[in-house]
Amino acid sequence: MSGYCKVAPGHEWHGPYHGEHYGYPIADDNELFERLILEINQAGLSWLTMLKKQQGFRDAYHNFEIAKVARYGERDRKRLLNDAGIIRNKLKVNAAIENAKRIQALQKSHGSFAAWLAAQHPLTKPEWMKLFKKTFVFTGGEIVGEFLMSIGYLPGAHAPDCPVHKKIAKLKPAWMAAVKKGMKY
Repeated sequence: MSGYCKVAPGHEWHGPYHGEHYGYPIADDNELFERLILEINQAGLSWLTMLKKQQGFRDAYHNFEIAKVARYGERDRKRLLNDAGIIRNKLKVNAAIENAKRIQALQKSHGSFAAWLAAQHPLTKPEWMKLFKKTFVFTGGEIVGEFLMSIGYLPGAHAPDCPVHKKIAKLKPAWMAAVKKGMKY
């Protein structure tokens, strides 16, 4: 095993995320939105910081209910920027609100955020990065790559010899189907 698969198991915070969430396909739009916002907020920080603050984010952002976050106004921005339970960065707070609005537009055009992602697949990481840069705000290459890897659209979340890799393989994540069809990442 390598990387995260070596250090995460048994760790108080990384262990549960590695074993139960990282790389697993997600179909729920609010859960996808949560993962995107956590990845955006992780920029420049450690993932451990995000795991420790995850409940604070859920509380601050109304459990990542897209419709509620999309309606946030100036009062909510101020509330979020004063909330020590989250990352108090104006650009990241604004990105969460704006991206909620953009996801609502995708829901209208595709039925759901999950359906929009599925309609784009398969794409290479550079193609995904270009699409996300055009579609969302505050989504650089690392953010896009980690987001897509964490939800099963790009390979690499787990080493092939990691027991979690085998569990995820049974769920047939999007990247695995694309590889079977000859897609090169």
